[in-house]
Amino acid sequence: MKTIIPAAGYATRLYPLTKNKPKALIEIGGKPMLNRVLDRVKELPVNEVIIISNSKFYHNFKAWAEQQEYDFKIKILDDGTDSEENRLGAIGDKYFAIKTEKIKGELLDISADNLFEFSLKKMYEYFKQKNSTIVGVYDVKKMETAKKLGIIEMNEKNIVTGFWEKPENPKSTLASTAVYMYPEKDVKLFKTYLNQNNKPDNPGYFIEWLHKKTDVYGYSCEGKWFDIGSFEQLKEAGEYLGEKK
Repeated sequence: MKTIIPAAGYATRLYPLTKNKPKALIEIGGKPMLNRVLDRVKELPVNEVIIISNSKFYHNFKAWAEQQEYDFKIKILDDGTDSEENRLGAIGDKYFAIKTEKIKGELLDISADNLFEFSLKKMYEYFKQKNSTIVGVYDVKKMETAKKLGIIEMNEKNIVTGFWEKPENPKSTLASTAVYMYPEKDVKLFKTYLNQNNKPDNPGYFIEWLHKKTDVYGYSCEGKWFDIGSFEQLKEAGEYLGEKK
């Protein structure tokens, strides 16, 4: 199983902190965010992790990768962009990696800036059982919080029946954690999605499109989850993880 981690954004909402350093390499609780993600990935039978960077931060990631000691291979891809204006978007970057690395088979797709405590091993077992795309789902409980996230609606069988990015009037408080597991048949559909001129940016747009084509399941996640998109979340995660050390 391969893993892709899109990390080519510019995180302008966290300026000046991220002006000269990629968000994924910011330390929280004494450890870079990216390492906290990889510490979860190592629960799985992963043989390679492919991190998609932009040109601006490519060398930051390369220098970081040279210091890592994981059982899987780490590869850094440069998507060739250097600004907000010409970026490929999260979905565009995922397809860039799939195409460049000729990825086939099962795929774990996980954002570099989401920190969580739930077990990927249990999620993977559910994925193997369903043999369908699985989305990690976390109940944020508050409607105001839900307005800022990708929100999911599921039926009694955990099949996704609706997906909305940052809805004004959320139909639930179930948020996508930006942790996805795809079977090979759905990995192939990234090309179809983009060829139909669908939006290449927010990762949830692909799930919004995919669940109307085939069964997509939500996997309810337990434990803390942080979506690091603001200084507020960065501070909250830092305080929580600092106490956990």
